[in-house]
Amino acid sequence: MICWNNRERIVTKAELKTKPTNADVEAFITTAQPERRQEEARQMISLFRRTTGEEPKMWGPSIIGFGSYNYKYDSGREGTMCRAGFSPRKAKLNLYLMGAYCTPDAQAEQDRLFGLLGKHKLGKSCLYINSLEQVDMAILEQLIRNNWELMNERYPT
Repeated sequence: MICWNNRERIVTKAELKTKPTNADVEAFITTAQPERRQEEARQMISLFRRTTGEEPKMWGPSIIGFGSYNYKYDSGREGTMCRAGFSPRKAKLNLYLMGAYCTPDAQAEQDRLFGLLGKHKLGKSCLYINSLEQVDMAILEQLIRNNWELMNERYPT
């Protein structure tokens, strides 16, 4: 964003929309629809806690995140994001797993696990699940664990 102040050009960074908030995670979960998403969200929190050792925190209005890391792009843009997280959306559970894109070997292992997971769809760093009943929870846990370990290697705390 570019602002002008008395003929002087001032360049400011656009504010990130997805950042940690003090919103109550459980209060957010109770608003999830359809109602089965509420129980699935609680299952996911249990899985992420067990896998990451972190407590859940709201990131923006709709992401439940675990841990955080700082990033900086070649363009100079920088920010902070959760190391892993999910959002109980109406149509699907969205999981945010960025770590496997760090190395070709990690990507190959993630692809192998996706083949065993069950019904899902993929985005660049997102995993979309219609229902937890349609996936192998042990494989999902391994995907989250692998992601967490890779993020810790790439972005040590």
